[in-house]
This record gives sequence, structure tokens and C-alpha cells, in this order.
Amino acid sequence: MLNPVTPDREATLRDLLPEDRFAVADAAYLEEPRGRYAGQAGLLALPRATQEVAVLVQAAAALRIPVIPYGGGTGLVGGQVAPDGPRPLILSLERMTAIRAVYPQENVLIADAGAILADVQAAAAVENRLFPLSLAAEGSARIGGNLSTNAGGTGVLRYGNARDLCLGLEAVMPDGSILKGLSRLRKDNTGYDLRHLLIGAEGTLGIITAAALKLFPRPAQTGTALFHVASPEAALTLLSLARNQIGDGVTAFELIHRQGFDFLAETMPDVENPWTETPDWSVLIEVGLPHGIAPQDALAQLYLAASEQGLSHDGLIAQNARQAQAFWTVRETIPEANRRIGSVSSHDISVPLGAIATFIQQANAQIASLGAFRINCFGHVGDGNLHYNVFPVPGKSRSDHEAERDQIKRLVHDLVHELGGSVSAEHGVGRLKVDDLERYGDPTKLAAMRAIKSALDPHGIMNPGTILRTGR
Repeated sequence: MLNPVTPDREATLRDLLPEDRFAVADAAYLEEPRGRYAGQAGLLALPRATQEVAVLVQAAAALRIPVIPYGGGTGLVGGQVAPDGPRPLILSLERMTAIRAVYPQENVLIADAGAILADVQAAAAVENRLFPLSLAAEGSARIGGNLSTNAGGTGVLRYGNARDLCLGLEAVMPDGSILKGLSRLRKDNTGYDLRHLLIGAEGTLGIITAAALKLFPRPAQTGTALFHVASPEAALTLLSLARNQIGDGVTAFELIHRQGFDFLAETMPDVENPWTETPDWSVLIEVGLPHGIAPQDALAQLYLAASEQGLSHDGLIAQNARQAQAFWTVRETIPEANRRIGSVSSHDISVPLGAIATFIQQANAQIASLGAFRINCFGHVGDGNLHYNVFPVPGKSRSDHEAERDQIKRLVHDLVHELGGSVSAEHGVGRLKVDDLERYGDPTKLAAMRAIKSALDPHGIMNPGTILRTGR
């Protein structure tokens, strides 16, 4: 049984740290980007050091108070807010922003969990290194949240998810003890890897306070192109062709449907559309190559081969950094355009590459059988991750289709499961997909997850209701 933060318990917590470490959570801490959940205005703690986090968590465990870890607030599955249950302690790491150390020869950077992703990227760039995690919210997302949700983004094709970019973690466990695991080692076979247990756990097993991150040499040259493709099937064949010709130099491969361009024109007309005539399907390709291989030449050769095979009928190759950024601006602002339109149901899904075209075809047909909707399908097709979002037609709003939202989600997720995919590719489970995890998750895996949760967090104080249903 968890207890709320009452005035007496709040006073106990406030006595532990200086007064400026506490505040009453305002609206900014009680919202999430999709507006599906509203959090409770619990006590907000703003620690400045790992030891302060540990003191707070230890006290919360003793008082049986729920703890809601808070990073940048950019999560899309509601894991950063507590809409119900006892009044919580909201523990924000926004003041823990230090880049603790950079080891360029080792390709390692150590950062506090509250460091903003863009600042981590910039710190790596100062040493002529690359931290390749990149996503639309990188200007406000924090590295602890990125790791807690195992964020994906545009560079997964070459560099992997956040999980693949982490060598070691420092974290505060549910009893207030500190896991001192900031290893810079590439090889360490000393038992269970608690790092991978905490990454993707969304704050339910502990609070990440710092991370040792992998860096990479910066590509000597980059190139960016937009290719018109005839279909999703053609896009996948083009991906195979690109990797055959350019190898690991292909760093991003994004599928974009014309609906994304139409939404930008409707809601954000200042965003430049590079196409004179927008095709039904485009792919955005980025390559990073060593000295001696001109990216524009490699992309031109790729387009020639794709054209000869009937995969692409038009292409735009960026001739400078401004043009490349214009291409990426389109891709990175599509989610904001989606938000302004207001989706009926949004889906972050992945399926095996060979099933992508089948999924799109069948999902579109099944959605059409329910009525008139607009579908914006786009995403990181190079790693099988699609953002398949369903919107009302002009003149309607998402509120007009609330009764159909669950039906649409069920239809999409059933098809994903049937095709051997995942209903959460990169956004996590949070509170939004607890039912989905129970419906589609492997029973043995779920039983193991519950056993781990019970062992590490026996009182259930850490982000209760996220990933696993409270009381199960």
C-alpha cells in the first residue's frame, strides 16, 4: 500500500535537503505531449547530485511514497505523469546537467542524466566525435530519459538504439542505494548486466543519474538525398541496394508519405517542400563517408542504379548543408504537424522488414473499412519502425472519433502482432500501452518482469502503473 505526500510527509522530505531543492509541481510537470494524461500536483524535488537523489528515494521507500522520475517530459506514452494513485514525489533531474568527462581516444563521454541530448551531441562535437542518438525532441529530451525509454531516432540503422550507445550507468535503486556502474569498458563479463535491466525500464526499477556513453568518429563527409519511390516495396528494395553499394555508410533511411507533406502545408506552410510535385512516397537518405568518397557521387550512383531498376522516378541530392537541413526539417517537423492536426490514434510499431509493405497495405484497407480517415505513415523504415497515425478528414476533429479510437488501435496492433512485430518500437510502454503489453506480451517474459520488479522494488514505489499494472 502506497501513501500520499501529506503535509507531514512533505515536511519530512523537505528537512532532508536545502529548501531550494523543492517546489510544488506546476502545469509543465503535469502534462505530456499527446494530452492523454494529466498528472497530480505532487511535491517536486530538484536534486543537484546523485547523493541527493539517493537521500530522497531512501526516504520515499521508508514512507512508502510513490516516486515519479521526470526527465525532459517529452515521452509519448505517459510514463512521466501520475494521473491517479496517491499524491507522488516528482523527482526531476533537470539540475543535474554536467558533462562529467570526455575521453576522445576511448570514444567515451560521461554525462549526468539531466544533460539535454543536444548538449551531449555538442560536447562530443567539440572533441571531433559523434554521439549519434538523434530525434526530433533532442533540444529538450534528457539523456536519462532517453536511456530509460531506450529511445530510437533516425540513426538506429547504423548505430543502434540508446541501449547500444551506453557502456555504463550510475543509478539510484528503489531502496536508495547507489549503483556505481559508470564503466568505460567494452568488455566486462562479471555477472548480470544491470545496465541493460535499467535501460528501457522507464524508471520502474531505479533512477538513472549518469551514463557512460559511446562516441564515434565523425564521418568525414555526409550527404543527404530525397528519392521518389514507387511504393513501400520499392523503398525496401532501394534500402538493400543502398547498403550493397554504400555499406555501413548509410546512416539514415526514412520513409515519408505525401500525407506528411500535406499536413505541413496545412499547419506549417513556412516549412519548405523540396518537391515541385510531391510524390506519394519518398525516402530520405543520409550517408556518412570517409575522405576520398564524395557523398553526392555515391548518392548519384545509387539513384542511377535505382532508376535503372524502376525503384525511383525522381531524386533530389542536397548540394550543400542548407539544402540537407531543409530535407531534414521536413522529416523532423512532421510530428509537430501531426500534433496540430490531432490524431485519432497514433501507433509506434515495428514489423520485420519483409512485412512492412504487407502491413501498410492491410492496415490501410482495414482502416478504410471503418470509415473516412487520413493516414500518415512515416518513419525509420531502415530498422522496421513505422509511425502509423490515423487522423480525421477535414471538417472533423479527433474528438469526433473518440468512440472509434480503441477499435482502431486494436486493429492496428492485432495486425502488427500477427506479422511478428512489436506494438512499441521506440517510445516505450509507459501507461498508454500497459493493456497492450498484457495482451501481446509473452507470458513467461511478463512473469519474469513482475518477479524482477518485486525483487528490486518490493514496495512498488518506483513509477507505479508504468509498464506493469499496479498490484499485479
